[in-house]
Amino acid sequence: MGNVLCIGSVLWDVIGRSASVMRQGSDVPGRITQIPGGVALNIAMTLVRFGMKPALLSAVGRDVLGDVLIAECEGMGLDCTWLYRSEDLPTDRYMAIEGANGLIAAIADAHSLEAADDKILRPLKDGRLGSAEAPYAGLIALDGNLTETLLSKISRDPAFAAADLRVAPASPGKAERLQPFVTRPGAVLYVNREEAGILCQSDFADAPGAAAALVARGAKRAVVTDGGNACADASAEGLVSERPPEVLVTRVTGAGDTFMAAHMAAEAAGQDREAALSRALTAAARYVSGETPHD
Repeated sequence: MGNVLCIGSVLWDVIGRSASVMRQGSDVPGRITQIPGGVALNIAMTLVRFGMKPALLSAVGRDVLGDVLIAECEGMGLDCTWLYRSEDLPTDRYMAIEGANGLIAAIADAHSLEAADDKILRPLKDGRLGSAEAPYAGLIALDGNLTETLLSKISRDPAFAAADLRVAPASPGKAERLQPFVTRPGAVLYVNREEAGILCQSDFADAPGAAAALVARGAKRAVVTDGGNACADASAEGLVSERPPEVLVTRVTGAGDTFMAAHMAAEAAGQDREAALSRALTAAARYVSGETPHD
């Protein structure tokens, strides 16, 4: 078993990138890649680069795409022992179009993960990794691609009661799914400024204000990003903030996952809040600039 569990989407990312500024209806030259992705997998891949040993809990189909995906994951040093393999559900995919002006459009086909529901959590309930009576007490990264119903169950499930639970939404459109974790003891929220606004039903001018508002609403801790603007980490112990390094942005898909994973790894290594935030911002900057490979 690894020293951190990554629960959520494990799929193929199909990304089309162009150096051109794009708008609706644009037809431009560029590059199309298919690489392992999904929030849980993106976090796990970054954790490996920081010397951690992640294990994946997700749904992957028993199809060719699934077999190749698992082979890729194992080749990167990820523990795939606990994956739920379905005979009748295909491996999920995510498709995005990125231009010089950022993300243009994306479609997430996570229907198999949603259909698998709580089957992906069986190892945490049947004694292999933990149970309600002896809950898993390690670090868990949880992504918001799970259904609203399942996320709500997890927020109350005694099998998660002892975990250091780090939570991230899949997108602003799914941010409301994380509402049960705002007041859950022990949960740390990783969101951007827009997602924080959705959770607080308010608009914020900056990340420090958004992070402080989440804590005021009952969150144990909130780490809020805001693109190239200052990022903030707020808790009852206070607030720390730092501006990310200025870099030329060449990609955006996966940047938030890289930030979260780098932050988790830094704290797992014993770094304080200021150092962990700085390390995470640097890792995310290197990723969006293209300096760090997505592998």
